[in-house]
Amino acid sequence: MSKSTSPYPRVSASATGTGVVSQAGTVLLLRTAEKTGLAAALTTELAPYRKPLARHDPGKIVLDLATALAIGGDCLADIAQLRAHPEIFGAVASDPTVSRLISVLATDADTALAAIGRARATARSHAWAAAGTSAPDHAIDEAHPLVLDIDATLVTAHSEKEQAAPTFKRGFGFHPLCAFVDHGTGGTGEPVAMLLRPGNSGSNTAADHITVVQDALAQLPVDPAYRVGKKVLVRIDGAGGTHGLIEYLTKRRLSYSVGFGLTETMVAALELVPDQAWTPAYDSDGQVRDGAWVTELTGLLDLSSWPKGMRVIVRKERPHPGAQLRFTDRDRLRLTAFVTNTRRGQLPDLELRHRRRARCEDRIRTAKVTGLQNLPLHGFDQNRIWLALVQLACELIAWMQMLALTDVAARRWEPKRLRLRLLSIAGRVARHARRVRLRLAATAPDIDVLVAGLNRLEALPAPA
Repeated sequence: MSKSTSPYPRVSASATGTGVVSQAGTVLLLRTAEKTGLAAALTTELAPYRKPLARHDPGKIVLDLATALAIGGDCLADIAQLRAHPEIFGAVASDPTVSRLISVLATDADTALAAIGRARATARSHAWAAAGTSAPDHAIDEAHPLVLDIDATLVTAHSEKEQAAPTFKRGFGFHPLCAFVDHGTGGTGEPVAMLLRPGNSGSNTAADHITVVQDALAQLPVDPAYRVGKKVLVRIDGAGGTHGLIEYLTKRRLSYSVGFGLTETMVAALELVPDQAWTPAYDSDGQVRDGAWVTELTGLLDLSSWPKGMRVIVRKERPHPGAQLRFTDRDRLRLTAFVTNTRRGQLPDLELRHRRRARCEDRIRTAKVTGLQNLPLHGFDQNRIWLALVQLACELIAWMQMLALTDVAARRWEPKRLRLRLLSIAGRVARHARRVRLRLAATAPDIDVLVAGLNRLEALPAPA
């Protein structure tokens, strides 16, 4: 008998194991769907799409697809990962049944998306209510508003798909516009709207931004009395600095913080700003940043064509090594600007609040590892349904972290780490006294976090 030189133990493998469940940690997502009422809401809203004598509920199929994306899937066929474990996930539809449902929903996409949107809004209301002080809308006011971040991204199409088009970065695919609720420095975020657009859609199209803002507001479970008030802040990069969008946000009485392109005339007006009017800017931790200053330029500009109450705030800073300056930069300092209608607050605080819009890029990155990286279907309306599944998957993860992982570091983990350290924990199904028990792997490094999260969800009241 030869001696093994491998650093790993030699084991024999066979496909004879029973009762073993991989991805057993996914029960966190399933309990979240139940406690937020998402499962019931999808069943109710999608009931018209269930045919007589049909075995599978359309609402559960949609939820199963979202769960598959949440654990790392990127196509409809990945629902097979759930189908392999009926003890945990129940009866899961076959691939042909799933494909037929997506086709049926796509034939009347506007109605189907509206139904899914109502289910999401209902579940979001329950989730935020159950979260209490951890909810994004807890104790919001004009000084501490609920933040909506809006940004676009490019999604490459690797084959000819309906309405795929060349992009401004010389690629080919789509240019969706997304809106996310920011959970603040102690949390992550959740999507509230995604608008699928061809790849050649403009970055600063006001009509598309207005549509996304409207869809996002419809998802917020806030009191209608102030839904259109300044307790909601809309943050957008320079693509949102258009007359049409600023006028719309002003008319709806929303707070806004929007990137603004400087012209040569505006830059020339900076020469009139005295040195003492420049205030040191803050870094991401709220501390004074060396080599960066902010000032307000509103009184030195002709803003008669813009809505009343709009303020222009400019930042100048020493560029990072290797950064290329633009024509509008001055004195080897990079100039950037944004506009806001917030009346109170120190300029460095307002500027820092605007720069935190960059967290939206983190939300887009996490969405891309949760199904947004590739739109797998051919039809444009089919891919609109896919985007709804992506949002459901991202929301399941966000609500699970908000409700089950509130007081631990996992509250801010991104999907990749959650899958590796929590959702991938294995278990074994045991049956005793007519009850089914899931015995999770006791040696998993983060098993205590998983069990505590399950207990926290179990203690939440059922949605009314």
